[in-house]
Amino acid sequence: MASNSAADIVDAVGGPGNIESLTHCATRLRFQLRDGDKASKDAAEKIPGVLGAVPQAGDRFQVVIGGGVQTVYNDIMALPVMAGGAAVAAGGGGGAGQSDADIKAAERSKGPRGTNAWLDSLFEFLSDSFRPILGALLGASLFITFMALAATLGWIPAWNSPGVVLPPSWQFINLMWQCVFIFLPLMVAYNASQKIGADPWVGFAIMAVVMLPGFKGLGLDPAATHGTFLGSDITTIPIFGIPLTIFDYSSQVFPPLLMAAVLGPLYKLLRRLIPENVQLIFVPFLAMLIMIPLTAFLIGPIGVYLGAALANLLSSINTFSPFIFAIVIPLAYPFMVPLGLHWPINAIMLLNIQTLGYDFIQGPMGAWNFACFGATAGVLVLAWREKDKQMTQTATGALAAGLLGGISEPSLYGIHLRYKRIYPRMLVGCLTGGLIIGIGSLVLGLKNGVTTTAFVFTSLLTIPAFNPIGLYAIAVLGAFFVAMTLVMISGYKNPEDAAPAVAGAASGADVIGGVADEAAAVRGVAGGSELLPGAGVAAASAAGAATAVASRPAGHTAAVGALIQVAAPLDGTVVPLDKVPDPVFAGGVMGPGVAIEPSGDTVYAPGAGLVVAAQPTGHAFGLQLDNGAEVLIHVGIDTVNLKGEGFDVKVKNGDRVEVGTPLVTFDRAVIEKAGYPLITPVIILNGDTFDTVDPVALGPVTHGSPLLDVQKKA
Repeated sequence: MASNSAADIVDAVGGPGNIESLTHCATRLRFQLRDGDKASKDAAEKIPGVLGAVPQAGDRFQVVIGGGVQTVYNDIMALPVMAGGAAVAAGGGGGAGQSDADIKAAERSKGPRGTNAWLDSLFEFLSDSFRPILGALLGASLFITFMALAATLGWIPAWNSPGVVLPPSWQFINLMWQCVFIFLPLMVAYNASQKIGADPWVGFAIMAVVMLPGFKGLGLDPAATHGTFLGSDITTIPIFGIPLTIFDYSSQVFPPLLMAAVLGPLYKLLRRLIPENVQLIFVPFLAMLIMIPLTAFLIGPIGVYLGAALANLLSSINTFSPFIFAIVIPLAYPFMVPLGLHWPINAIMLLNIQTLGYDFIQGPMGAWNFACFGATAGVLVLAWREKDKQMTQTATGALAAGLLGGISEPSLYGIHLRYKRIYPRMLVGCLTGGLIIGIGSLVLGLKNGVTTTAFVFTSLLTIPAFNPIGLYAIAVLGAFFVAMTLVMISGYKNPEDAAPAVAGAASGADVIGGVADEAAAVRGVAGGSELLPGAGVAAASAAGAATAVASRPAGHTAAVGALIQVAAPLDGTVVPLDKVPDPVFAGGVMGPGVAIEPSGDTVYAPGAGLVVAAQPTGHAFGLQLDNGAEVLIHVGIDTVNLKGEGFDVKVKNGDRVEVGTPLVTFDRAVIEKAGYPLITPVIILNGDTFDTVDPVALGPVTHGSPLLDVQKKA
């Protein structure tokens, strides 16, 4: 969509000043307006690329776009008038049409993060403290890999061994990665303070005090004493009579995290206590006055000891059995990453390198990453064979991010969590890589397993950073090709994947945005569009599996130009779509069809074909008929809110049906008592592939009787 169309949409909803927030789901823009009366439905629907507009209660306004909603959303947010304006967030409609943020939230809700608010906040705090600096860490990891490769090829001596002095040119290259890790506490302090609601530069300054050369130099004073605490050599010096422990805080991550966790509540307290007109001066001053001594004397040492304790625990497990550790880590990571539980482990990796001089977690972790990338490669091959352009593009980008950058999220959230068949195959790849590392460590006598002396992202480019290189390379490549092969052999789509958006929308879209969301999502799949990755191909596959058509011999599909009929799915009275109390259905935005005011209590299949979406709630069904028609039957309006009460579903996803096969029986009394309309839209979702879609007649009808005449395009 051109930028002028994006600007027209903003104008149609009352201008940027009227937009309180803007989000998008799989098919539409969702505006929360300050004054809903200022939005013009007619103006919005005249804009090129807009399929429809839906004013809603509570000053909400939806603009139906379809598969290109992300592009339109980006165009709107890129407008100069939107800079610093509305709050934004990307949402999803469900199933394969979900955004990555929705999939992450759904996965996290399966674990303790979804049931304990404090735990969810904790891991969001950890995540947002590290995520903004991943680019710098990735860049630094490639410098480290280059240094490791140079040492392997004999260009330089072992650059990270004690006592080795590199030539000045190589010393300079070494500084390119050291800058990130030495000052990592300052970066973490900035991000963590910002996340917690404090001034990030105040958090930066507090952490900077303990990183000054002068702070470490206090340990050289004659008054300093040396001793042992919890097995570690420490240096202390009295400051106004209070012992101050001197540490090298370079590369430490737990101290800045703890510091920010205390700074946040303190900052909020000071803002409440200090008058607004002097907050700019005294809030930062008092925060620093309190937090600098607190961090230096108490929080910093606690963070160091806490990190060391966690690192020692994992080190003890690895030392006890590198074989078991090498298997557990790659099998655990596929479940830890979706839940966000891997962030503390990343911190321990950094601490291992700082305290031990090496890390033993990243090697086994590489088996998980490469199994993940291998599964993506398998999907890419299948998508290319099927000529699925959307999935080919998705998988290509995810694979490039993985193999070159070591980043698993595009694969994980873009593909793997959308298709349930992938995970078991990927786990076999993880196990393969872990077994190779474990057995290889036993054979080679490696008491710590595969290790690395730097924090790197496990990609093709960073293989030289691991020791021994050969064992690590065999393990990750084994994990990659096993996962890839299994996905290619078994495929990655389930029967229900033929219409994932149907399932997602029918399960709850009405709750968040009305039945219009559901119809939009179904249309994107059953219509074979590129709204959702893989949906068109999956729907086509489902259609190909069908072998019978209503009123035609089995295996026959209506010829081009032929007139086909769709039967009535229930008894009642046929009325035009504009009688449906939903603006998207009534306006025909989601496709042509009719509605039926039911007189009975059972919905039947309107033709022979395949059920591509049958929700337990029973309120909506998507069918791919053998004659080429793709049908949505929605029983009542807003009936999803009943959560299945009053519905007895007779079929499931993937079932074959014939004309008259019962789909669901509903209790009219339950629906009417809840106050929901029983009117049932019957929509031809792929109506744009036909010349005409016309009702046979309005008025009384019985199930199985002709309902719609559909003329194939010549």
